[in-house]
Amino acid sequence: MSFDGFFTRAMTEELTATLKSGRITKIHQPYKNELILVVRAGRENHKLLLSAHPSYARVQLTKESYENPTDAPMFCMLLRKHLEGYFIEKIEQPGLERLITFKVNGRNEIGDLAPKLLIIEIMGKHSNIILVDEEKNMIIDCIKHVPPSLNSYRTLLPGHPYVIPPEQDKFNPLADMEQGLSHLDYFAGRIDKQLVSTFKGLSPLLAKEITHRAGLVNRETVPQSFKAVMEQINVHQYEPTLISNESKEAFYLLDLEHVKGTKKHFDSLSELLDRFYFRKADRDRVKQQAHDLERLLQNEKEKNEKKLIKLEDTLADSEKAEIFKKYGELITSHIYALKKGMKTAEVIDFYDENQPSLSIELNERLTPSENAQKYFAKYQKAKKSVAYVNEQIELTKKEIDYLDNLIHQMNTASPRDLQEIREELEEGGYVKKRITKKGGKKKDVKPTLDTYVSSDGTEILVGKNNKQNEYLTNRLAPKSALWFHTKDIPGSHVVIRDVDPSDQTIKEAAILAAYFSKARQSSQVPVDSTLIRHVKKPAGAKPGFVTYDNQTTYYVTPDEELVLSMKK
Repeated sequence: MSFDGFFTRAMTEELTATLKSGRITKIHQPYKNELILVVRAGRENHKLLLSAHPSYARVQLTKESYENPTDAPMFCMLLRKHLEGYFIEKIEQPGLERLITFKVNGRNEIGDLAPKLLIIEIMGKHSNIILVDEEKNMIIDCIKHVPPSLNSYRTLLPGHPYVIPPEQDKFNPLADMEQGLSHLDYFAGRIDKQLVSTFKGLSPLLAKEITHRAGLVNRETVPQSFKAVMEQINVHQYEPTLISNESKEAFYLLDLEHVKGTKKHFDSLSELLDRFYFRKADRDRVKQQAHDLERLLQNEKEKNEKKLIKLEDTLADSEKAEIFKKYGELITSHIYALKKGMKTAEVIDFYDENQPSLSIELNERLTPSENAQKYFAKYQKAKKSVAYVNEQIELTKKEIDYLDNLIHQMNTASPRDLQEIREELEEGGYVKKRITKKGGKKKDVKPTLDTYVSSDGTEILVGKNNKQNEYLTNRLAPKSALWFHTKDIPGSHVVIRDVDPSDQTIKEAAILAAYFSKARQSSQVPVDSTLIRHVKKPAGAKPGFVTYDNQTTYYVTPDEELVLSMKK
């Protein structure tokens, strides 16, 4: 993993430089396994993110905004009681473990000093955040409880002594480098794996980088490469780097030469993590919170796609109406040659200039006249159904487009957007309305829109779901504002908050519309732009659906780096 022992060491150094002697002023728990501590240090407020997420565990300073729940969870309330107003005396990493300890001190309710340890263990699915009474070495509480039945060596429950994770029997590369290197077997191969199993704090990612820089792997090149990398790490010469390629993104505190792709360097590890985890953690939370909605939307779409196939088959049958009429008339004209009990009628097709013989299927239980009337009845029924079936086909296609748009919105939604999508589905009768704990009528809360700032400082608003789109287009934006949307592609409504925007702002607004659409991964995406006054919502249309005219079409390629730089 990228957040290895060395990354933890570097993060400890970064946090110490910023937060040491800082005062914890606020504590929030926006999600189940994540905390935000606001720390006042150096005359500034800093947001410290502590995450015990099974996939995205980390410790960092963050500039991202998080929505806090109305009612704070119990663990958050306990931390507020024990830590708010406390000062951070020291930030440490034991050895090269993926563990960071915040030593904090402050006075309890009776005015006595009560030092605490806030320990963050970054260990994948076993990650945890633990509050410990330093003097007693007793666990006050932790974000994840681990009873003796799961781990007899390390019970993580209130009232139990805190036991540090067992150390691995490995060499410290910053202290015992030569001794560790002497244990490598160059004839056994897989030197990168040997490095990981020999040294503390070393991830497979860094081990591969060391062997890559060594070039031809032997007992001379590997130690030279290893020492060069360790020397750079030891003196804290970091190059926080994000590497992006077609298959994935990677990050590390050094520039990784063995990982190919587009590289972007950052001034701090925290900025790097903010960029790397942008959307990733949100997408994971949305999937956890809304798997039922995603399944519902997918099922509804598939159901309507099957319905469309049946309707089109029905339409094909309906278009046979003239054939039924022809059969009825031919049976009538040959009625003198037919009698009850016949299964087929061999008749002359007078409607064909060659007048060929034609076989018409009959019901042997009916008279010739009744068979003719049956075909005439089929003709009338088919004729009447054409208009109805065409209407149903159009409605079903619109329903599929609507559901497809909602599925796209779910794929790009943040946890904050999710509630608005759920409310829309409740209003549309797709899901049952949730009963709130408190009675009374729900207040009409205005949607919160994402704001971006163009190169010349102009604000651009983006709707991320149908409620936001309708609020932005139909209520908030003035008639003279420029409006953007991808042409014939599900996406967001985008509005420039300036009646006379520059060409550069127009281009950047079009890029935002392309980026927040289903065509995010495409190039040369068509984006239509027109004034709000030319955008209309048809009566009875689905939420978010509009028609427009007098548009200008721009062709732009989505640019994630530009979008991130524009985020307010």
